[in-house]
Amino acid sequence: MPLVNIKITPEGATPEKKAELIAGATALLRDVLGKNPATTIVIIEEVGTDNWGIGGESVTVRRAKAK
Repeated sequence: MPLVNIKITPEGATPEKKAELIAGATALLRDVLGKNPATTIVIIEEVGTDNWGIGGESVTVRRAKAK
């Protein structure tokens, strides 16, 4: 029973886009590893940009600097 955990920031993460991620990850495991889609679990976690850091800075700060 494969489990995929996808972590994203919430921007643009509509219910439709999340459904696409779930379907795509499930299909990828089926196609590449032969896993049964009926037993594949996909979890999407939305992480706020204040709670996600790259290179010692939060994504919020990095995006503000990029503007």
